[in-house]
Amino acid sequence: MSARSARIKKLAVMAMLVALSIVLVSLVHFPIFAPVAFLEYDPADIPILIGTFAYGPLAGVALTVAVSVIQGLTVSAQSGVMGIAMHIFATTTLVLAAGTIYRVRHTRSGAVIALAAGTLAMTGAMLVFNHFLTPYFITNDWSDAAAVAANRAYVDTLLFPFILPFNLIKAGANSAVTFLVYKTVSRYIVHGDPFAIPHKKASEA
Repeated sequence: MSARSARIKKLAVMAMLVALSIVLVSLVHFPIFAPVAFLEYDPADIPILIGTFAYGPLAGVALTVAVSVIQGLTVSAQSGVMGIAMHIFATTTLVLAAGTIYRVRHTRSGAVIALAAGTLAMTGAMLVFNHFLTPYFITNDWSDAAAVAANRAYVDTLLFPFILPFNLIKAGANSAVTFLVYKTVSRYIVHGDPFAIPHKKASEA
């Protein structure tokens, strides 16, 4: 395969992964904790992680931005700019950590370490994001320091009871599914191996 053909195939596969991510989030999304029903699990990061393992962490970031913007303008439009920014920040952290480690340690055990590290990195990053940035997103007037402080105090009450376990569960579940399906998806979709059709034995014909 020529270099140009390889680039075209890579772009086609990445576009397919973006589309799959949008379809998944439109079909599967539900709250994990009733008191914070606005925090919804969705499997959109699974195709992004697959693309990250196949093409590297920078490709994962590109997939993240594309999915986040399209999702934020379509199926999750109600989340607005905050939802787009939050998804980009969270999933970029996940794919950079997981993708970098997997690129260095390209083994089954390396994948486990990479996905575990990515899950922990995303969880920690979202604690930081929610403490420092979320209060501004939910405050109408950023110059109102008292309102920002009050909203930060409210967000901080959610950090450890809900936001931390939510991100651990979401990233952990998506990482686990990625680990289970990556080799199969990579073999047939990324590398383009033909699907094997089992031949019937003569006695079964």
